[in-house]
Amino acid sequence: MPKRKAAIAVGGVAALGAAALLLPHANASQGTNQASDGTGTAKTLKATQASGLAAQLQKALGAAFAGSYFDSGKQQLVVNVVNGDSNTIAQVEKAGAVARQVKNSTSSLKAAAGTLKTKATIPGTSWAVDPRTDKVLVTADSTVTGAKWNRLQSTVQSLGSGMATLKKSAGTFKTFVSGGDAIFSQTQQGGVRCSLGFNVTASDGSPAFLTAGHCGVAAKDWSDSQNGQPIATVDQAKFPGNDFSLVKYNDKTTQTSSTVNAGNGQTVQITQAADATVGETVFRMGSTTGLHNGQVTGLDATVNFASETVPGGTDTVNGLIQTNVCAEAGDSGGSLFTQDGGAVGLTSGGSGDCTSGGETFFQPVTAALQATGATLGNGGNGGNGGNGGNGGNAGNGAGGQSGSANPSASAGDQSGSAAPSASAGDQSGSANPSASAGDQSGAGGDQIGGSADPSASATDQPGGGSDQSGAGSANDGSSLTSTR
Repeated sequence: MPKRKAAIAVGGVAALGAAALLLPHANASQGTNQASDGTGTAKTLKATQASGLAAQLQKALGAAFAGSYFDSGKQQLVVNVVNGDSNTIAQVEKAGAVARQVKNSTSSLKAAAGTLKTKATIPGTSWAVDPRTDKVLVTADSTVTGAKWNRLQSTVQSLGSGMATLKKSAGTFKTFVSGGDAIFSQTQQGGVRCSLGFNVTASDGSPAFLTAGHCGVAAKDWSDSQNGQPIATVDQAKFPGNDFSLVKYNDKTTQTSSTVNAGNGQTVQITQAADATVGETVFRMGSTTGLHNGQVTGLDATVNFASETVPGGTDTVNGLIQTNVCAEAGDSGGSLFTQDGGAVGLTSGGSGDCTSGGETFFQPVTAALQATGATLGNGGNGGNGGNGGNGGNAGNGAGGQSGSANPSASAGDQSGSAAPSASAGDQSGSANPSASAGDQSGAGGDQIGGSADPSASATDQPGGGSDQSGAGSANDGSSLTSTR
């Protein structure tokens, strides 16, 4: 195979509003300026800076730290403190953040999440700590009714007043197979399609890319065209539990590029891996729906997908980033990033679509890099990123710049092969826009090499679904699903 240059490019239908917001600010200055918040101590920060500061304060404050979030309007970090005395508050303000006294401690919120896991692991549910309300936000999709709803509601009530909130989602939680650059694979059940997330260098120096774990367990060999020859093979895939795959290019001379195609011939240079911060603005690129933006609404989220392989079973994924960014089928594995080039997440699943909106969950890139030992782009050791201030992913920040992530991090719980038990809905794989996808979550293809194949669509249903050409629409609107 001739030497191939692979770029993360997301084509198809890009959201022009998001592009207009993103591109003028790409590569913006990272400077920190003083701002007045009434006390004269809070600093104006970039979201990535806020994440790093939150990690420092979490370590310094210990049990008094009760989460944090980024106030995007004032561009300030707000740090929750429990039982905070004047010295604790002064410490937060001296560091440049806004101190906010709250009732619930981090340990009590984690205990509440543990109770939900024990008593309410029901397909179609999710929960995550929301530092803005100082509560656990519990969400149920449209399939949670009757006895299941009663069970969930009673569990939330048992947590006590002021500990959690419960809301209904009109859609259904599902994985969204498809992504930023369209990648394709053929299985005995039919064609599958996902999106390429970010190009990386594997620990052995091989060129590779990251995508969703449910894509990697659904298919092993991936192509960048609907009916093309495989160009990449799954090396590691983890789903459920986590949701990431490392896929190595078959041609060892493949030259990869750390860019995301934002549509209209524009690209964003990816310079580092970054931990998410609640309240920050993020952008998602996918092969089905193009470019969309929104805010991070929760960290360390747990999502209970209905299993696609075990009737009546549940595929639970932990440690995810929760957002209000829309996604549809075929967007699975696609890139979540910041306007200043931070690689934040890989599209996992959610509910709703890009017409009615919904929730979408993402596998943190920092955790995937640490677990696989890969580095962003062409490699290079980066420093440790901040943790975003709350949730179980704290300490996963391996955000090295420009091809960075912390290759020394241990590989957590990932299997080196695509597990047959993983749900077939999301498929990870390689950037092969030409491949047809059984994933039905909407078709638009993620593209590799900067071009997208909007004609490939994925029905992504286990058992075979047809690939619809020319389709950019997905059936993701009605259930909690993965974004295959």
